[in-house]
Amino acid sequence: MEIKLDISTERLEDAAKMLKAMAHPMRVAILNILLDGKRLTVTEIHQTLNIEQSTTSHHLGILKDKGVLKSERKGKNSYYFLKNKNLEHIVECLNKCTNCED
Repeated sequence: MEIKLDISTERLEDAAKMLKAMAHPMRVAILNILLDGKRLTVTEIHQTLNIEQSTTSHHLGILKDKGVLKSERKGKNSYYFLKNKNLEHIVECLNKCTNCED
C-alpha cells in the first residue's frame, strides 16, 4: 500500500525541529506563560519561573532559533511571543494530555 503525504519533506523536518525544541520541561513552562498572545521580556519570564536570567535566555534562544518564538525590540527590551498562534494548540494539548489519568 502506498501512502502519499500532502506535506513536503522540508516542512516535516521543520515541524520535527520545532517539536524537539519544545521538548524540554523549562521550555514548555516558558511556552505556557506566553499563551494568549502574551509578549514578555526575558526579565519577566525569568522572574515568573524563578530561574536564572542566563538560563532563560538560553532556552528562549533555542525556541527562537527553531521557529517557535519570535521577538520584537522596543527600546532596551526584547519581547518574546509565540511565532504562530496555532502553536498554542500544541501547548494546550500537552497540558491536557499530562492532566489525563489512565
